[in-house]
Order: sequence, then structure tokens, then C-alpha cells
Amino acid sequence: MSEELVADTEELVSDRIADLVEYLVVSIVDDAEGVSLEVIDGEDSSTIEVTVSEGDTAKVIGRHGRTIKAIRTLARALAARLGTSVEVEVMG
Repeated sequence: MSEELVADTEELVSDRIADLVEYLVVSIVDDAEGVSLEVIDGEDSSTIEVTVSEGDTAKVIGRHGRTIKAIRTLARALAARLGTSVEVEVMG
């Protein structure tokens, strides 16, 4: 495979995971317009930073962190299936 094709494939993988995270977060929050995601691709893994409006931060985190833990679990499961790893961080 050429390096360009590998880079495109890697981009698509992180975008697919980000799409899943965005879908889940938008489904939870009240202000869907206030949701934004930033994908930071590293060599072996990606970080997805989710920014939501201030009032929705608690909803995304959930009681005792259960909601964000579930979102992270789903994102990691998809990443493992696609042969990469991912971290999801919530920015208030």
C-alpha cells in the first residue's frame, strides 16, 4: 500500500469513530448545536475532544461518570474492530 492510501484509511477510521461519538453525544444533550468534536490523530491512536455547552457537560459525564464511560467503551470497541485505539475527552 502506498503511504497516501494508508493516511487516507487512517483518517477514515478516526472519522468513523468520531461520527459514532458525535451521534451518541448529540442524542444526550439539550443543545445539539453546541456540540463540536476535534479529532487529534497520533501515530498509534487518536484523541477525540468533545466540547458541549456548559449546561450539558454533566449530562455527557453522567452520574459517577457512567455515561462517558459507556461512550468511551463503545468508541474503544469500534476502534479495536478497526485496528486502532482512541481516547474520548469531554471539554466543558
